[in-house]
Amino acid sequence: MAEETGVYIFCCIQAEEEKDFGTIEFEGEERRLFTLHYKDAAVVAAHAPVKIYHPKKDPLMTHQAVITKVMQEERAVVPISFGNVFKSKEDTEVLLENLYPQLRKLFSEVRDKMEIGLKVVGKREWLESMVHQNDRMQKQKETVKGKSEAAGYFDRIQLGEMARDFFTDIQNDVDKRIHEPLAELAEAAKKNDTLGEKMLLNGAYLIDRDKEEVFDALVNELYQTWGDYVDFKYTGPWAPYNFIHIQLKVEAS
Repeated sequence: MAEETGVYIFCCIQAEEEKDFGTIEFEGEERRLFTLHYKDAAVVAAHAPVKIYHPKKDPLMTHQAVITKVMQEERAVVPISFGNVFKSKEDTEVLLENLYPQLRKLFSEVRDKMEIGLKVVGKREWLESMVHQNDRMQKQKETVKGKSEAAGYFDRIQLGEMARDFFTDIQNDVDKRIHEPLAELAEAAKKNDTLGEKMLLNGAYLIDRDKEEVFDALVNELYQTWGDYVDFKYTGPWAPYNFIHIQLKVEAS
């Protein structure tokens, strides 16, 4: 039985006339990108199977690549989350009409803007040296070593709490000395949850496109100061995912 084909959407742009963004390799086929319109808003889309799309690496990368391609040509791009496919062009146009009040506001907010990501990850050697410099924690470690398993149980709990507090102090320092200067330069900034034991900052920054070089220079300056202690994972430019929240109903066969 042949798969039903629907309309997979990637992003929304401000455009009254049809746009041509070429073709992409998606779901095993070469597919042409096209636009559907309502007033001065449009969705960038492609025909694709109507199904549940799982966030695997290749489809996710294709989704992002399309949005990046559109950003190179359009001034106001509102990204749509991965995996949204609708049964027909008519359904998609109804969606666009319903989204239009939000999009009118969002287009002005994201015009000539892009998102930059920065993850700051502490180097193991530096973090360990900071722990060793913390006298109270070191004394508690020695106390735990000298006790039986039962007697040391609550001491280990206390040690874990001190370690968390100590790590939080380091994160607060990174927040003040790295995140805040970047946030001041950006139009908007957001701290996402950190991942793993060594990540000190997971930041997202919405910046004007014409400030990209200035923002890059500040990141480089901060890295010159912190490079012996942490690694920077600097990514982008992205569409402003962290600063736009549009929930769509996924149509599945």
